[in-house]
Amino acid sequence: MTTYDLIDEAVIDAPADTVWDALVAEFRGARKWWVPHNTFTAVSGAPDEVGGTVGVVVHTKGVDKGGLKLRFTSRTVAVDPGRRLDIEYVDGVFRGPSTFLLEPLPDGRTRLSMHFTGSPHGWLKALAKVADLGAEHSKATLAAFASLQRQLSAVPR
Repeated sequence: MTTYDLIDEAVIDAPADTVWDALVAEFRGARKWWVPHNTFTAVSGAPDEVGGTVGVVVHTKGVDKGGLKLRFTSRTVAVDPGRRLDIEYVDGVFRGPSTFLLEPLPDGRTRLSMHFTGSPHGWLKALAKVADLGAEHSKATLAAFASLQRQLSAVPR
């Protein structure tokens, strides 16, 4: 079985609390910086509380552009507010853990990383044999982080 073990990171020109707020807002459905690749919908509870569940849709060609839609659900398993969010993909086309880490840097910026450890399920297992889903995941994640950087660097501190 294919398993992905990916770490993607970026330095964001904003303090960790600001980056945390943007991350949690996105998981609540803000659609501000992970679009056009991913959209999120809070299903139950809050994404920054243990037990909260979030529906995730990966739009392979972008939101409202057609293409495959990869759907899965995450459940929050641990939270260190402003620093770490651990989730588990529990249903849909991916299963496994993922961690978001926020590391405050001495200059007021924040290193944001996502450690994705997951394996495809259902019909996505067949696609994983012919497509580099890991590379596509990293490409979309880094594009989202760059979008977040652009948005937050434009906000006066």
